[in-house]
Amino acid sequence: MNKKSMLTVAGLGLAQLMIGQVANAQTQDSLQLKDVVISATKNDQKQSQTGKVVTIISREVLDRSNGKSLPELISEQAGIIVAGSSSNPGLNKSVFFRGAGSAYAVVLIDGIVQNDPSGNGGAFDLRLISIDQIDHIEILRGGQSTIYGSDAVAGVINIITKKGGPKGNTIYGVASAGSYETYKGTIGLNGGVEGFSYNINYTHAKTDGISEAATPVGSTATFDKDGFKTDALNANFGIKLDNHFSVNPFVRYYYGNYKFDGGAFTDANNYSILKNFAAGTNAKYEFATGKVTLNYSFESTRNDAHSQYPSVNEGRVSLLDLFYNQKLGNKLDLLVGIDNRVMKLSSATNKPETNIFAAYGSLFLHDLSVFNLEVGGRYNKHEQYGENYTYSITPSINIIKEIKLFGTVSTAFKVPTLNMLFGQFGANLDLKPEKSQNYEAGVNFSFADDKFSLRLAGYKRDLTDAIIYAYPNGYINQVSQKTKGFEVEPAIKFGVFNINGYYAYVEGNEFNFVDNAVADYLFRRPKHTFGITAGAQATSNLYVSANYRYFGKRTDGNFTTYTVDNLPAYKLLNAYAEYALAKKRVKLFFDAKNILNEKYNEIIGYNSLGFNFNTGVIFNIH
Repeated sequence: MNKKSMLTVAGLGLAQLMIGQVANAQTQDSLQLKDVVISATKNDQKQSQTGKVVTIISREVLDRSNGKSLPELISEQAGIIVAGSSSNPGLNKSVFFRGAGSAYAVVLIDGIVQNDPSGNGGAFDLRLISIDQIDHIEILRGGQSTIYGSDAVAGVINIITKKGGPKGNTIYGVASAGSYETYKGTIGLNGGVEGFSYNINYTHAKTDGISEAATPVGSTATFDKDGFKTDALNANFGIKLDNHFSVNPFVRYYYGNYKFDGGAFTDANNYSILKNFAAGTNAKYEFATGKVTLNYSFESTRNDAHSQYPSVNEGRVSLLDLFYNQKLGNKLDLLVGIDNRVMKLSSATNKPETNIFAAYGSLFLHDLSVFNLEVGGRYNKHEQYGENYTYSITPSINIIKEIKLFGTVSTAFKVPTLNMLFGQFGANLDLKPEKSQNYEAGVNFSFADDKFSLRLAGYKRDLTDAIIYAYPNGYINQVSQKTKGFEVEPAIKFGVFNINGYYAYVEGNEFNFVDNAVADYLFRRPKHTFGITAGAQATSNLYVSANYRYFGKRTDGNFTTYTVDNLPAYKLLNAYAEYALAKKRVKLFFDAKNILNEKYNEIIGYNSLGFNFNTGVIFNIH
């Protein structure tokens, strides 16, 4: 089925929906909800009480995204580009958040910072967790280093995993198959008894994929497909020792075998083995006006690449985060905490290790007439470079019930990675942390009981002491990088229909390795992007939706000719349908989406390969 036929079918399906409206149908909603409590601020605030720009991807949205990967879902949000999200599934997924580089956003799992010290940027790989294992996602835009420390320069993505269910046992799962010899299966068991709950799930996925490299113009060569095979295990437990004290240990393991090519237009039989193990616990002691929370995790990541230039990168990180929340009356909350991280590059000969300790605190003034205010600061002491500080000031004003003004002035930072400090190529022990000054302001409108909402947010970020690799001298701190942009996010609900959209604009400068200079453009990040998702509950059992996204022109480096090339704009279309059976305990779904041929980190060849189809069943048995 070609794209034109697919659009015709989608159009006929939407026309049929007009006949089968159901007045009280549930709707898809990935925008902010005033009464939703966000945990990523470490203070369990309602969105109406904070001036931070927050997006919630709800459990409902995730349940209707079983044909997608986590990078695909994240890339549907305003101001976020995930390179490779719509291409070969085994391709590295790099998150560009509000125009920042690929390692300037922090990923949390259940509020605990994830990090890969073996990589050049230290960023968490979004391929490491399956969408079937997630309950909901919180996205905080802007600098968040005061709460989460290093790397939280452009934003935070907090992934909340599925937890134990009601008393008794529930078996749940997803089984699907699609084009390119693709199949995925998730099986899970959750439940609980008095004082104990658990959730254990396992996901296996495999695809032949497409060729990672694009066939050169005029060539008749047939490139082999570059697929992957993955296995993921997630287990978490809840132990309530008494009415005040609970302990929640977890274990995660991920294995991936990915095939990749030798260049943008060079076929090769390369592959990499990625292994990730994480274990730890969350513990809480709650009392009348406050609580103490302890987060501990140990994470080990190993990437063994087999190619013309073989490499083995392995890193370990241990994190301890202890914080205390105290209510100082009905309108003032206090947060204080300490954070210690030990990072080790265990694949290197000398096995270098570093440590960063931090103390932080915030005051939250809320519901003072129409005014809310958050003020916080953080002190950091790094084993190599010494000390640095960050702060954050976030006021918001609810002019009337339907209109809120908000803004933030903050600083953020990113520490040099172990490879930059101790690595084999260009290491420099005199590196300073990268620092940013961030400004953000906007307005949120919400009318007719949230049936119409509109959020406008503008931002500016000035990054100093940015770390670059300056051949032949190695890693150095450069002078500055500047980025600015804005986002528009409307949402409408009427009857059985709901429509969410966004437009995002970003521009800035940064160092690039082609010109060996700071240039007035951002590689792989278009100035203009927009998207729209339309969904409808056709009947009490049938839900359908379509998603359209546009990515404007952008630049990239061609490291064959060492030139900066302009890349054309492209569009993506996704269609989804879900039908519930057996009192909605079993659901059938069908998903179709554009798939591209894309090679990351070199000149990109975009060849739309049409639609990738995926169909399957979602079930839970009590």
